[in-house]
Amino acid sequence: MISEIDRYAGLSSPIHRWDPRLRIISIIALIFSIVLLYDLSLIVISTIFAIILVYISKIPFSFILKRLKLVFLFVLPFFIIIPFTFTYTGVVIAHFGEIAVSYRGDESVLFAAMIVLKALTAVMLIFPMIGTSRIDITIKALEGLHLPNQLVQMFAFTYRYIFVLSDEFTRTERSLASRGFKRRTDMYTIVTISKSIAMLFVKSYERADRVFYAMRSKGYSGKIATLHEFNTRRQDWINTVVVLVFAIFLHVAAALEIFSTFGRSGGF
Repeated sequence: MISEIDRYAGLSSPIHRWDPRLRIISIIALIFSIVLLYDLSLIVISTIFAIILVYISKIPFSFILKRLKLVFLFVLPFFIIIPFTFTYTGVVIAHFGEIAVSYRGDESVLFAAMIVLKALTAVMLIFPMIGTSRIDITIKALEGLHLPNQLVQMFAFTYRYIFVLSDEFTRTERSLASRGFKRRTDMYTIVTISKSIAMLFVKSYERADRVFYAMRSKGYSGKIATLHEFNTRRQDWINTVVVLVFAIFLHVAAALEIFSTFGRSGGF
């Protein structure tokens, strides 16, 4: 997923033309707004809004759905963990000694659905946020937002060398296979793979040392150097306001719903 996050950065859409700095700020604010929601109807509305953003960005839904499957598999257990908990609250359906397994009812299922939907929506928004610009432009935008330089450099070098390390490990696996090594569930396999990973760390350290001196010799100063220059337009500010207003609207609507429910229950 990391290696393909900017596959569609060359497309042309309103999201692609949006200033990366404002786009990152706006969508991160929207993600936090969605994560903090506890109203299923508002979460569904935010999911629809995220789908609209993806549609406007022209990133293929098939590309995003293929990567959302891993997220869905990760959060799917919440449908089991939350409704069926080892506690005495709810309807007890089984006993294991002093521990009771209880079913908390439909509310727990809805709560699990909210968690799953919020996770999928948040990950979905990552694609129009950083998938509509080349990764070097995105990193420069982070620098333009005055993130700590060490953090920006860490992102840049991680993205640059994660593929190098992946290729190095692939060559190691190919070398082992050419010598007749086959993965099995035995101690020999564990020891061999452990030694291969250890050698990968050694090679990574040696490569980092060489890269450091090479970059120093070329006058590297810790700044992201690209030919791209940011130019904020009025439309960029309009896009930012629309997304931020929607993020605020979600919590205003949630607050109004709480006050309305409190009023109907005779709280006032």
